Amino acid sequence: MVQARILVVDDERGVRTLSSDILRRAGHEVVVAASASEALVRFAESEFDVVLSDIKMPEMDGLELCKRMREEQPEQVVILVTGYPSLETAIEGMKQGARDYITKPFTPDEMRIVVGRALKERALQDENEVFRRELRAKSGVDAILGGSAKMRALSAMIRKVARTNTTILISGESGTGKELVARAIHVHSDRAARPFVPINCGAMVGTLLESELFGHAKGSFTGAHVAKAGLVTAAARGTLFLDEVGELALDMQPKLLRLLQEGEVKAVGAVETKKVDVRVVAATNRDLRQEVQQKTFREDLFYRLNVISIEIPPLRDRPEDIPLLAERFVREAALKVRQPVEGITEAGLGYLQQRPWPGNVRELQNVIERAVILSSGGVIDSADLSDEISVAPHAEGIPAPASRCAESPYPFEGRSLEDLERHHIEVVLRACGGQKSKAAEILGINRTTLWKKLRRYDGVEGEDEPGEDF
Repeated sequence: MVQARILVVDDERGVRTLSSDILRRAGHEVVVAASASEALVRFAESEFDVVLSDIKMPEMDGLELCKRMREEQPEQVVILVTGYPSLETAIEGMKQGARDYITKPFTPDEMRIVVGRALKERALQDENEVFRRELRAKSGVDAILGGSAKMRALSAMIRKVARTNTTILISGESGTGKELVARAIHVHSDRAARPFVPINCGAMVGTLLESELFGHAKGSFTGAHVAKAGLVTAAARGTLFLDEVGELALDMQPKLLRLLQEGEVKAVGAVETKKVDVRVVAATNRDLRQEVQQKTFREDLFYRLNVISIEIPPLRDRPEDIPLLAERFVREAALKVRQPVEGITEAGLGYLQQRPWPGNVRELQNVIERAVILSSGGVIDSADLSDEISVAPHAEGIPAPASRCAESPYPFEGRSLEDLERHHIEVVLRACGGQKSKAAEILGINRTTLWKKLRRYDGVEGEDEPGEDF
């Protein structure tokens, strides 16, 4: 049994003596109090791992004492002792926050077992809190870098909604960090010690996606040799992150709606549904309202997902965040590739702040990692960064980066965002020798998204279905 500091509260001297003797013999440090008022004084003076209190006492009973203590210390472990055991007493004690109760007369073994169980639960609770703190440091709002007003507002919103169980829809362009925001919501929630399970709704279709999400029964389809639980079940009491939820096929949408409305799932080939406690956070780079109007996304599902909406601003709308991001990415890349690069020059930062970043933060990270790898000095300069696009010819009518910077504070003035994005993709593709997989990595988007963009931009390579070069 874990050694602990325990407060024993009872108005009967004999019970106090017996309890303290049993606990001291078990190796614990024991402090005694003859009344609830004395116990509150001891409680204010010191911390206790467990409080063991009689229920029936004059002036203030153990139930009220438990309530008062937990108002001061919500995590305080209290065990109630009663000579009149009943279901009503146990229920009322639990309502006031008691962890357990023991009845008089009790044996030494009963006392040791109840206290030992409470201490194990307390140790697990402490471990979970340490785990939560570590998670928050690695994946909480502090991991979402940016000092701009928009990012401060985003961090405040994450903290505000995290402790609810409400479904959240995160919107933003590719590469803005939607999964990072979803993870921050999870680690700041009461579900932080439970699983965070991500799934890309655009990566799988049909029965495969349904099976991955909801599981399948044995023999439900060819190859289903054994029953399998789905990712929704794996996320039980945790968070299920549905990335690219706008890619969800129409026939799958009612099944997701059932999960959101009823909190239940039905495995492929199963007859009965199963209840599951899971918080859903979804993300999309599509305009789902427009999808609803076009009848490609169910209106009822949209409103179920969009209870709370969080929009992540694109990087081009917050250039003041780029220096902080860049310095962080330089340190991470230098450590990853073992290069002695310590920072980035003011000229380099200025150059980065003028870039349009259609791939957003992910693209910025990839560009900096490439610059760190190719750098020959201890710091990254604008020349190291501009090499990313200067190896390719510039599109007609669009000057090179250096001359653009001299001519205008905004180098693409008068051009649409689509033109800007198309030009950037074209340049990166040329710099990669047409290798679309590498281009997608540099742009900070997945291969399917790049392929779709290439098909949309008439005159840019990519009319065929993705092949091996993807």
